[in-house]
Amino acid sequence: MSESFELQHRAKEIRLKREEKVLEIDFEDGKTFSLPAELLRVESPSAEVQGHGPDQKTIIAGRRHVGILSVEPVGNYAIRINFDDLHDTGIFSWDTLYDYGQRQDELWQDYLDALKAKGLSRDP
Repeated sequence: MSESFELQHRAKEIRLKREEKVLEIDFEDGKTFSLPAELLRVESPSAEVQGHGPDQKTIIAGRRHVGILSVEPVGNYAIRINFDDLHDTGIFSWDTLYDYGQRQDELWQDYLDALKAKGLSRDP
């Protein structure tokens, strides 16, 4: 049996707001999300952050002031975000970005809770 990879969501427009350190994404279904650079950095879908298994996620501290240098397309399904702390290995699919937009409050609270549990800070 063969499964095909199909996106559920597609971005229509992306705006990088460097001063605000935010990536705004409009999706074809009419939803718009404003995702802070810090959240995108600490939730990067890279192996460095997520690990190679469900219990291997690394908590990234000290990224309160992280910004985005650039955004590069990856095919027609994703983007690579180049952060100013030189992290650039995460490939953010449209579905991942949509999910982060939908669950932004939950992801943010989980991050704050994880920092607190480990005695870490958002500050560098």
